[in-house]
Amino acid sequence: HVQLVESGGGSVERGGSLTLSCVASEYTFEPFCEAWFRQRPGKGREVVGSMESDGSTRYSDFVKGRFNISQDNAENTLYLQMNSLKAENSAVYYCAAAWGLRCGRNWHQQSRYNYWGQGTQVTVS
Repeated sequence: HVQLVESGGGSVERGGSLTLSCVASEYTFEPFCEAWFRQRPGKGREVVGSMESDGSTRYSDFVKGRFNISQDNAENTLYLQMNSLKAENSAVYYCAAAWGLRCGRNWHQQSRYNYWGQGTQVTVS
């Protein structure tokens, strides 16, 4: 059973940067679809961005130009680099994944993903 483990969360000042990591416990086969979601206090979980196994990415409008998703396949690791952080970026961030399929047009839907990490808190103040 594959496990996803996030790390890298913490507190950061407005305008600062933070990089989150998500390590998969087992080798991931292609195609696969990986994503970062966030959940702010009192809000539902929403997609931040996704990455296909070919490296192509999609981002929600609220992070375009500031956040970047990358992957290290050799290390089974997905990254979320967050720049120019704002207070409203404070949230619990989750990585999610699905194997054997592409994200496709449903990249933003939670139901697309069947593996989830435990979440890591990011606080911007």
